[in-house]
Amino acid sequence: MTTGMTTHGTRTDALTEALLDRFLGELRALSPAAVWAHGSLGGGDYQEGRSDLDLIAVLAGPIGAATAWHVAGLHARLRTHPLAPLLHCTYLSDATTANPDRRHLTWAHSQLFRRTVSPVTRRELLTFGRVLHGEVPGEFLPPVPDRQLTDYVVGDQRDNYRPAVDKARLWTQDVWVDLGLVTFARATVTLREGRLISKREALDLLPGLGAPVEVVEDIVRRRYGQEGGPAVAGGWIERRAELARGYLGPAIDRLVASYT
Repeated sequence: MTTGMTTHGTRTDALTEALLDRFLGELRALSPAAVWAHGSLGGGDYQEGRSDLDLIAVLAGPIGAATAWHVAGLHARLRTHPLAPLLHCTYLSDATTANPDRRHLTWAHSQLFRRTVSPVTRRELLTFGRVLHGEVPGEFLPPVPDRQLTDYVVGDQRDNYRPAVDKARLWTQDVWVDLGLVTFARATVTLREGRLISKREALDLLPGLGAPVEVVEDIVRRRYGQEGGPAVAGGWIERRAELARGYLGPAIDRLVASYT
C-alpha cells in the first residue's frame, strides 16, 4: 500500500510521506476500500507542519465499537510522529457514504467523535480529492447539487461564523482570525461563482473584498513565512481581533442577505 505522495528532496516532504505511509500501514488491518485527502493536501496548498492532514477512509461493512477501538489504537500508535496531531481522519462505511446527514466516526484533535462529511468536503473530494489508496471518490460519493452546496455555505456563515463574531474572546486566537477571514472569502467565491478555492487564493482575494490588509498580511506571514519571524508588537493581538470582528460582522451580514 503506498501513499502516492510526491517528495521534493526536503525533510518536511519526507516527514509527511512517512506519516501517511505509517497511517496506511496501520489501516491495512481494516481493509479500506479507499483513502482520500481533501483540504490543503488535496488542493495543492499544503504547508508542512502548519496545515492539517485532512483524510477520509472508506471501510467495508458497518463501523461499530470494535472498529472504533481499533481506530483509537491506530492513532495512539502514531502519536510519537511530530505531525500526528495534525492528522485528522473521518471513517465512512461503504454503505453510508451517500448520506450527507450521517455522522461518521472521526479522529481529530486527539479524540474520537462523530461528525458529518459536509457538502463542501464532498465537493472538494469530487473536484480535487487526492487518492492515497483504492477507488476514486466518485465511486462512492454522489454529486453535490449546487443548491445543496449554496445552502450549506450560507448556513455555515449565518449560523456558525456570524454568532462567533460577537464573542470577542475567540478572536484573540490565531485559529479564529485565520478561519474566519479565509472561510468568508472562500464562501464568497463559492456563492458567486459556484467553485471552490484554496486558502492561498482566498488570502489573495481578501483585500479586494475589503478585509483589513494588515490582518491579511498577518495570516500570510504565519502561514507562509519563515519560523521565528518578526516579533509581534504590543497590543497587536487585541487590535487584530477588533479589526477582524469589525470587518466580518457586516461582511457576513451582507453576504447572507444576498443569498437568502
